[in-house]
Amino acid sequence: MRICFAVEQDQGIESPVYGHFGSAPSFIIIDTDGNTSKTVTNRDVHHAHGACNPLMAVGREQIDAVVVGGIGGGALMKLNAAGVKVFRAEAPTVKDNLDMLNEGRLLQVSMQQTCGRRGGGCAH
Repeated sequence: MRICFAVEQDQGIESPVYGHFGSAPSFIIIDTDGNTSKTVTNRDVHHAHGACNPLMAVGREQIDAVVVGGIGGGALMKLNAAGVKVFRAEAPTVKDNLDMLNEGRLLQVSMQQTCGRRGGGCAH
C-alpha cells in the first residue's frame, strides 16, 4: 500500500504531519509493501481556495491513502473518486500515524469533517 502524508518538511518518518492537505509544502509517500519512502514537493500549493487538485499536488504519484490533519471537501471528493482513502492524523508524526493506521486506529475523513464546512472537524 502507498500512503501519502502531508508534511511541512522532510524529516523521514519522524516528520510532523501537516495540518492541511492543500497547503502542505510537501508529501512523504510510504510504500508499505516495498518498505520505501519518497518525498514529493506539493505541485499545487498555490491553488485558488477550493480549487485544490490533489492528484496534481502529489505529482500524479499512485497512492492508496492519505493521512492529514485537515482537508477541504473538494480535495476529499477528488481523492475518493480516484479510489484514495483519506484518514485523519491522530498523532504528531508520520511514524506514529503509520503505526495507528496499520493497527486500524485511524478513522476515514467524511464530508462532515472537512475544512470550511459549518461544524466541520478541521484540525488546523
